[in-house]
Amino acid sequence: MSERRSESVTFTVVVTVAVILGALMMLAVLALAGAPTVTLVAALLAALPVGPLVACYLWLDRYEPEPKTLLLYGLLWGAFVATAAALVLGGMGGIFGAVTDDVSLAVVAPVTEEAAKGLFLLLLLWWRRAELDGILDGIVYAGMVGIGFAFTENILYLAAAYNGTDGVGPGGVAGVTATFVVRCLVSPFAHPLFTAFIGVGVGIAVASRSRRVRVAAPLGGFVLAVLTHGAWNASTIFGVGGFVGVYVVLMVPALVGLASLAVWMRRSEPLVLQAALDDAARRGLIPATDIGWVVDLRARQATRAYAGRLGGPEGARAMASYQQATIELGYLHHRLLRGTPPADWRVRGAEHVERIRAVRPHIAFPGQVVPTL
Repeated sequence: MSERRSESVTFTVVVTVAVILGALMMLAVLALAGAPTVTLVAALLAALPVGPLVACYLWLDRYEPEPKTLLLYGLLWGAFVATAAALVLGGMGGIFGAVTDDVSLAVVAPVTEEAAKGLFLLLLLWWRRAELDGILDGIVYAGMVGIGFAFTENILYLAAAYNGTDGVGPGGVAGVTATFVVRCLVSPFAHPLFTAFIGVGVGIAVASRSRRVRVAAPLGGFVLAVLTHGAWNASTIFGVGGFVGVYVVLMVPALVGLASLAVWMRRSEPLVLQAALDDAARRGLIPATDIGWVVDLRARQATRAYAGRLGGPEGARAMASYQQATIELGYLHHRLLRGTPPADWRVRGAEHVERIRAVRPHIAFPGQVVPTL
């Protein structure tokens, strides 16, 4: 078994086992959170912001889509592993001395929760490094983990709000409504935002040739995630005024800043892909005439539709396979040009080129003569 295959299997086994164990624990916790009907309603309410948030991250990820399996693992890790680990680690805080509720909220929770969420990104960096091409990929994976974490945590908060055990609201419909507005409507982006700092750090580490940067960037991202998370949690200690103040002064600017960075990175993707594929074409790896059909998103869609009309599902699959191989080759070549390729870049590159050359004779772009499939 090759080293790459071994690392992939190890990652899959470790994450799968962790997800199963975390799911069992969190299902037990949810079962104790209240009556089944209350928990079900809380789950339905907590699920409402999940779809729009996932759609935003998938939109960011369109130029070089990450493997859907890994994105799903990120969601499941956040929903089960990170929440379970945070509960266990948070409960251990009292072992080292008396911890007040305020300290637990503002210090212990941010440290344990961001550590539990960030661990998934470190596992990717360790065992699936080749899937990370830069900051945008780090933000996308961090977002998935944060969305999953917020989903499960919101179920617990909503159930507690209805039962009146949160120590804040009046309980019942009024309590769950207030919690739903604050957590699911006003701040559904909170956990993805915190963990995005770790994602940025991991993305910087992948793109850097400096050993110090590769260590310092993820650590710095973790510190920023904890500080932002801690400030957000601490704001609730000072009532509505503190919450609104931190929301306006910290959360909104941080969200706008990270969103702007992500959108800017997304807009730079076609330039990066164009430059890398131009160089690959000069080296004879791909036909230069095909580059425009891969770099532009609308052109990608048009060619897949064209292939589907002429060759049916088989033609559409062949075009999709060709595009995916070319895109992966482009980003791998980009990493090679900037001096930060994965260790097995030669093997990966050869596989992409082989796949491209195997499919290319059987596809045609709009305006070209259609070959026989």
